[in-house]
Amino acid sequence: MKSSSSLIYNNEISLSSVIALAYYSACRDYTFVRELPTGNGFADMVFLPKRTSSNPALVLELKWDKTAEGAISQIKNKGYVSALKEYKGNILLVGINYEKKSRKHQCRIEKVEL
Repeated sequence: MKSSSSLIYNNEISLSSVIALAYYSACRDYTFVRELPTGNGFADMVFLPKRTSSNPALVLELKWDKTAEGAISQIKNKGYVSALKEYKGNILLVGINYEKKSRKHQCRIEKVEL
């Protein structure tokens, strides 16, 4: 991750910073919300498509030394998608896990429709 300091490589802020940088390349199509209040916790990151875009919404949950599947389960169990009740269309649930020892990322994506 060249977009974060090697001194703080193993934390959620570093990973979310890299993801935020990726957003800047898609900013004409999305509105980015970090730590979206959902009524039952906070979704780490949400990308809401602008009205001019046909792209799906994205709800991201970041985990460390757990599983990408666990991140998806958290999105579902805490009802993060309910915070997007005004949105109609496809939503991609994105769970990303980072293993500190191996420095490997795992990602799982599931599609839901409102």
